[in-house]
Amino acid sequence: MRLRVEFTTEPFDLDEAPAHALVAREVVEAAELDAVDVGPFGNTAEGSADAVLTAVGALLRETLAAGATRISFQVNVIGEGDR
Repeated sequence: MRLRVEFTTEPFDLDEAPAHALVAREVVEAAELDAVDVGPFGNTAEGSADAVLTAVGALLRETLAAGATRISFQVNVIGEGDR
């Protein structure tokens, strides 16, 4: 199974990327994901279910530790793949 996760971290700062946003970028870029798109108002990543769920766990732990006060996720099944 393949998954796509869309997420945002808050609070927002339009002048400078907050520490939690930088940490989120580092986490998804270091994860074993197939596609990552990081933007100022939302981020997406795709990969195997295991890779996405592992990345989501790391995102929660590390962005909260870096000062995030809210993290919003949406996870979608995007297709079947090798397990």
